[in-house]
Amino acid sequence: MMSYPYICSCLSASCVGALGTPGEGSLPAVVEEEGLIKTRLLPPGPGNPRNSEGAFGQLKDGRVLFVYTHFTGGGGDNATAHLAGRISSDGGRTWSHDDVVILANEGEMNVMSVSLLRLHSGAIALFYLRKNSEHDCHLYMRLSTDEACSWGEPVLCTPGPGYYVVNNDRVIQLQSGRLVVPASLHTREGVSGFAPGVAMCYLSDDGGKTWRRSETLLPAPEGSRSGLQEPGIVELRDGRVMMLCRTDQGCQMRSWSSDGGETWTAPERTELLSPVSPATVKRIPKTGDLLLVWNDHRDIDPALQGKRTPLRAALSRDEGVSWENTKSIEEDPEGWFCYTAMEFVGDQVLLAYCATTTGLPHLSRTQITRFPVEWLYIPRP
Repeated sequence: MMSYPYICSCLSASCVGALGTPGEGSLPAVVEEEGLIKTRLLPPGPGNPRNSEGAFGQLKDGRVLFVYTHFTGGGGDNATAHLAGRISSDGGRTWSHDDVVILANEGEMNVMSVSLLRLHSGAIALFYLRKNSEHDCHLYMRLSTDEACSWGEPVLCTPGPGYYVVNNDRVIQLQSGRLVVPASLHTREGVSGFAPGVAMCYLSDDGGKTWRRSETLLPAPEGSRSGLQEPGIVELRDGRVMMLCRTDQGCQMRSWSSDGGETWTAPERTELLSPVSPATVKRIPKTGDLLLVWNDHRDIDPALQGKRTPLRAALSRDEGVSWENTKSIEEDPEGWFCYTAMEFVGDQVLLAYCATTTGLPHLSRTQITRFPVEWLYIPRP
């Protein structure tokens, strides 16, 4: 059992971010743009070249925990990293200034790509990848029954050999209680090298004690070198589960399951044009509509093809069939925006994502953007 009393302690006002400019030892810069509050919370620094792939969790005392991947051994995906956390006591407007280690590196390479999930049981589940080599990467789960003060022993969620990719903020629990992990398998027995991704789900019907693989494995689209990568899922009102996958086909690919993630329809193209970059979709509790965040490449400038910019949001009132009222979150043509975590706190939306601009390596900085749900419904001019 790992214990972190810092999470349980009260944070002083001097620990939280405020409006200002960045600098060594300073509080994070906060920019307000047309109703959006953007906190450049986690810039790279000496001995910490990258901060990325995080997730939010709301605690019972009203605070919000943000856990992310804190790299120390370099900026690449295989560099040494551990899981670190920050706390907000005001619904995500400001954040604690110092990191706390949530999980030390227990992989031969790193631990990364966090999901936090409040289970129906009341416990908090922490999911993360443990990466040992370019052929051995698996998802593990730990449970906390004391509001993230301590974490139980790890449980393997993706049994069997191989290199599994599970993005940050991806795991869901269905109304039935089933836990569903969307994964993409890239190295496996009988296939040499880093192969095109095969999408699947891992399922648990006992609160995460045991896991099994879905019946359906979704292969790469014809002609695709990437395969189906970094899948994300959301439960629909009629009980189906919708999956979106990043591909090298110029758009997000979509599949549905009518049996809780066990079997899946053949993947199909969508109108969600994008580079090789993941999308994130969740249901807005206040309205019941779906919110999508992705790199929108409809009508993209040819010079920006393949780049992870811009970052936009859109609503669906028909359970993912169509998307409307697209809103701009980031438009910098020199930027790189991806790996979004999404949380709803009261009437506010919190988005955390990699947000790098000119002069910063891709994926090196994480930003948290906060805005009211109502902003999504303001008609476009």
